[in-house]
Amino acid sequence: MASMRENLRDELNAEQYEAVTTTDGALLIIAGAGSGKTRVITFRIAYMLDKGIPQSQILALTFTNKAAREMEERVKEQTGKKLQNLTVSTFHAFGVKILRQDIDKLGWRPNFSIYDETDRNQLIKETGRELGFTADALDVYSVGNLFSNIKTGRWTWDNPDPKKRGNSQYRKLYEEYQSGLQLYNAVDFDDLITLPIRLFTEHPEVLAKYRERYKYIMVDEFQDTSIQQYEFMHLLADKNVAVVGDDDQSIYSWRGANYENIRMFERDFPGVKEIRLEQNYRSTETILAAANGVISHNTNRKDKSLWSGNGSGRPIEIYLPENEAAEADFIAETIQSIRMAEKRSYDDFGVLMRANTQSRAIEEAFLESNIPYTMSGGTSFFQRKEIKDVISYLRVCANHDDDINLLRILNTPRRGIGRKTIEDLNAIANEKKCSLWNAIQTAVKGAGARQENDFELTPESGSPEPVSGFSSKTIHDLEEFSRLITERRAALLSGKGLAKKVRALVDEIGYWDYLIGEYQKNEKAARFKFLNIESLIQSIEAWENNPDNLDPSLFNYLNRVTLLSRDDMDDDTLKGKVNLMTIHASKGLEFPVVFIAGAEEGIIPHARSIEESEDNIEEERRLFYVAITRARDKLFISSCRKRRKMQNTVECTPSRFMDEIPANLVEYHEPQTAVDTQTARQILENMKLKFSTGA
Repeated sequence: MASMRENLRDELNAEQYEAVTTTDGALLIIAGAGSGKTRVITFRIAYMLDKGIPQSQILALTFTNKAAREMEERVKEQTGKKLQNLTVSTFHAFGVKILRQDIDKLGWRPNFSIYDETDRNQLIKETGRELGFTADALDVYSVGNLFSNIKTGRWTWDNPDPKKRGNSQYRKLYEEYQSGLQLYNAVDFDDLITLPIRLFTEHPEVLAKYRERYKYIMVDEFQDTSIQQYEFMHLLADKNVAVVGDDDQSIYSWRGANYENIRMFERDFPGVKEIRLEQNYRSTETILAAANGVISHNTNRKDKSLWSGNGSGRPIEIYLPENEAAEADFIAETIQSIRMAEKRSYDDFGVLMRANTQSRAIEEAFLESNIPYTMSGGTSFFQRKEIKDVISYLRVCANHDDDINLLRILNTPRRGIGRKTIEDLNAIANEKKCSLWNAIQTAVKGAGARQENDFELTPESGSPEPVSGFSSKTIHDLEEFSRLITERRAALLSGKGLAKKVRALVDEIGYWDYLIGEYQKNEKAARFKFLNIESLIQSIEAWENNPDNLDPSLFNYLNRVTLLSRDDMDDDTLKGKVNLMTIHASKGLEFPVVFIAGAEEGIIPHARSIEESEDNIEEERRLFYVAITRARDKLFISSCRKRRKMQNTVECTPSRFMDEIPANLVEYHEPQTAVDTQTARQILENMKLKFSTGA
């Protein structure tokens, strides 16, 4: 029987083989676009397991849940083993795992909540209101970004560089926001990296525990790691650490990614071995030569040259339409023409834009041409109001001290608890330094203790009024709310059947009646929203019945919801549709036919980058490089002569990056003309054949 080493020699090229079988020491794998890096990582894990390295000693970190799942599935296929002790995780999910074990050492309780951006902004708004900020002075989106930059160390309050200095008027707000998080026993997304670092630094025994366990560490998409993620990895890693990345695909500096981490890795791990994967298995030679021609203009990079054995392929076709409407028509017509002539499906096409704002004209052209499409960046299922309402109930059942979610559901559906009551509860919470849940219990118990002999008559009505300041009706409403949460918590945390218990909760709170009341003139809208809740319940049922899910608890489900990102959409929902997306969203994907729309100065490179620095221009060039290397067989690039901006039509200049594509690889292209008679007959015959066979 052939050994695994022999099988690997048949499966991998020489550089891939070396990367897979080098398991000891520090290893830097520079993996060019389409060079099979996921293949290398999964084979490397399988090889280590075959060598007898225990699953529990291996930690593989990546950036998306989708990538982590794909990695784990491929290792399962290669090894045929159950992987219950192997850790393949995103950075943030691994941070959650660490905090669940030891966050009490930092002053939180283990059942903390994780705030998403919506929750974070709500807390900023509430905190700002308490500090007297007006709505005009508090752009919560900008303040949220500021807080993220401060928390992750990208900016400081007194940085001498004005571009990296926080606005000091928000310093007190930041401090109170941080206190609020801890008061509500919650963390935000940045905390999932910064708090484990703090834990490792302040409690060396915790770090020692993890370093003892994880002897082999791998990091995927290393060029996308932030300074904090690098520090996280550096603290954990002993000597056997492999990082896989490509500095030419570093396009996330705006969210903290630092491609200099590759150089820091070489400095911090002396004797690091470097392997370059330059054979591309995705694109034609023409597309790769264009990508190499563009990226070679960047100076701050590791020199590499991708090559392909896929043949030269078609030239890159450039079209200069009159305006964005003509550009959109060109894209739609070309998709239809290629699809019929080459029998391609719609999901073979990717249309890439620098910004979502470019999509309107393209979407209109697709609708006009009956082209089905999916667009990234829409409202996430878990961000829809009805879904957030149900999830908020679950969060409060799991963690009574989660004030943000408690505020969301306290009067949803309406139960007579108005703003005055909430203000009074907040006053109790502030006075006693406790959560809103505890303030409710204080109010209810305080009223109950005085029911026999402690009522005062109000001069207006002569009716009894509790000394606490809450009316009898309000006390009753708060008691009912407390009862609901307490009883539902007991049910949700006991035994199996989470989905059934969630359905019972939705029924008990009367959410359908609430929707009917909210949409009195549009029952269809109410029904649609209620069907969304049913979809949520069905997804919970599928999750808890998954045989790989060893702990289908409420806490684990809520963590999963928080860590879900757009890449977790069911891939089946995207089949048979053209992929319309930003270049950033396209990273890691590939399509047989790619259109890059709006290749103009001011769009790519973005106007802001042109004004700021050469470093920003280099990142924009990397973005263009990523766009080119998404294409397998055909690449179309369009650059409008004019474009509508606001109320004006402006003259446009083709992107400087188009001039960097070697001229011999390019041909200028006109929109598809009407097909000749013979081709039209052939297309018609093909369609008849397709329908007659039921294909």
